[in-house]
Amino acid sequence: MSETASGSETARAHLQVQETRPAERQPVIIAALRTPICRTNGTLKQLRAHELLAPLLTALLAETGVALSEPSDVVIGNAVGGGGNVARLAALEAGLPVTVPGLTVDRQCGSGLDAIVLASRLVAADGGVYLAGGVESTSTAPLRAHRNDDGDPTFFKRAQFAPHTLGDPDMGVAAENVAAEFGISRSRQDDFALRSHRRAVEAAAAGAFDREIVPLETPSGKVTADDGPRPRLSESLLARFPAAFVESGTVTAGNSCFDADGAAAVVITSLARARELGAPDALVVLGTETAGVEPRLLGIGAASAAARLLASRGETAADVDLVEFNEAFASQTLACLDQLGIDPLRANADGGALALGHAFGASGAVLVTRLLAQARRTPDREQLALAMISIAGGMGTAALFRYARL
Repeated sequence: MSETASGSETARAHLQVQETRPAERQPVIIAALRTPICRTNGTLKQLRAHELLAPLLTALLAETGVALSEPSDVVIGNAVGGGGNVARLAALEAGLPVTVPGLTVDRQCGSGLDAIVLASRLVAADGGVYLAGGVESTSTAPLRAHRNDDGDPTFFKRAQFAPHTLGDPDMGVAAENVAAEFGISRSRQDDFALRSHRRAVEAAAAGAFDREIVPLETPSGKVTADDGPRPRLSESLLARFPAAFVESGTVTAGNSCFDADGAAAVVITSLARARELGAPDALVVLGTETAGVEPRLLGIGAASAAARLLASRGETAADVDLVEFNEAFASQTLACLDQLGIDPLRANADGGALALGHAFGASGAVLVTRLLAQARRTPDREQLALAMISIAGGMGTAALFRYARL
């Protein structure tokens, strides 16, 4: 990317004003990539989680010039995988030496963003270079079962996230709870879902995703693009969907996300190391926050986290230039944006999970990948960027960044 010398010096001076730590401890994200995001049991169904993630790690190291042996750790979020340590497995699959460790994080839907948050805190503490992000292969997720007293299994679809005394609703029921609690109408939900698909279709056609997607080789051929956005979706078609979770409810399959396979990851390091590597720009990590809310209203968790984060930084929603929110359901997305005072038109400029899909453990990292890609469209302008995601069990995580030239 090119800019004038005076512009570069102005950006550098402003960045230095924004730094709250020495350059050796200021976390910055210098690269962010993702795989195509594809429907469960679709074109990526033959790849396990580590096989989705390994090509991303290889591509990130190649893009940034970080040596295979340099990462201090590989920190990866995963929600419904087979256990073990997918971060370590993927790192070795990618050809990193055995001396590079791996850590797998599980905060359900927030796992990918929380992995990046954790890595940023490690940089702030000790410096170093980290690969961080998330991955999910819902297509190959193992069957889960409780062992009965007689030793026979009883299979279940999801883990318990909260004590039953507090309420532990399924995700769709929780989305209905949020719609009712915050007055989110069916028409608003359908309108938002339709806009998400249209934005994603337009972005794909314009090549907006091309630079951030790492194609994947599968036994059936190369996969290069997302398969979720629906160009023929219409207002009339959305209106035909029945309530999916609660009788006479407003949450439908049309205004809910679909489960997906995919991965996203970043390179996060100190500002000092980023400059040594010759990184031209970065998302400077300004702050992060995780909050808890009532489990029956779990979809509102992101708003609580983001409100606390913005307040701690002395910022308001009006100060934020770029917003990425995980669209698990239109109802909870709209409720959170309303609570924060963010016009829904300002969020998810290229569509979100309603169109692209929700690869649980990866989705939070997808948000960060999208923010960096969007910020780079106007590289000579510093921008405040916010990523946020609501989490099963009644939680939310938010992260605030400033895009800047280095």
